[in-house]
Amino acid sequence: MLLFGAAHATPLERFQYSELHMGVRVNVTLYAKSTEQAETAAKAAFARFAELEAIMSDYRDDSELMRLCAKAGTGPIKVSTELFDILQRSLKLSEETAGAFDVTCGPVVKLWRQARQNTRLPDKKTLEHALSLVGFKYMKLDQKQSTVTLELPGMMIDLGGIAKGYACDEALKAMRKHGIESAMIEAGGDIAVSNPPPNKNGWEIAVRNLDGTLFSLKNSGISTSGDTEQFVEIDGVRYSHIVDPRTGIGLTNRVQVTVVASDATTSDSLATALCVLGEDAGISKKYGGRAYFVKSR
Repeated sequence: MLLFGAAHATPLERFQYSELHMGVRVNVTLYAKSTEQAETAAKAAFARFAELEAIMSDYRDDSELMRLCAKAGTGPIKVSTELFDILQRSLKLSEETAGAFDVTCGPVVKLWRQARQNTRLPDKKTLEHALSLVGFKYMKLDQKQSTVTLELPGMMIDLGGIAKGYACDEALKAMRKHGIESAMIEAGGDIAVSNPPPNKNGWEIAVRNLDGTLFSLKNSGISTSGDTEQFVEIDGVRYSHIVDPRTGIGLTNRVQVTVVASDATTSDSLATALCVLGEDAGISKKYGGRAYFVKSR
């Protein structure tokens, strides 16, 4: 864990820490009464990230998520509270976006990762097979039993559009248990904040390409998705790393979406969904959020 330092001679001092989790650098800024309190809280935040990565990663064969996927088509599987919670929230958004957001998109995401590496589109037959395994209607949740049923053998869950936001929210909760009421956590394009810094109305956050827009936020999440940095060109067409679950192909609409919402789980998943939808259509407002669209450069 890397400590950048503390500043401000006030009752609450500012501390910053950084570690790698979920394939990105996770930055924590917090205000604490002492170095000891700050370090304890930061360790708890990073430990929560590590716990959730062990549950939700689709890059680790031993994660709880991958163990669930390995049992697709075999009936109900009991899962942890965290995995059930994030799948339940994902299913709700899938229903409300008619599949524009769909965590059962694992088979096409895997195929698209290969396409990006090879700079070659998947062949029609392979794509059709992968798409036949995608569909939130094939994922059944039983809240009473805490079980998940993936009805089709070969189904795969991909939580890339929601997991980092969820982890940011959970990390804030972990720090609150150590008395930290004012903190900001950033992981990739997702940020979660709690109470404002001392003598401030909110955490001031600027977003790339939203020129002149400065967000002042407290107890909320903000996420940005799009193809600004992650994309591939194939046969002269620029494709995003974000896949449309309905087509199995990376997006070509060249859009960046920033969403402000009540928490980072919501902002993360909404930003992903709105990249696919291409317009708000009232979805963010339904969740009490705000969306900002910018054409990618």
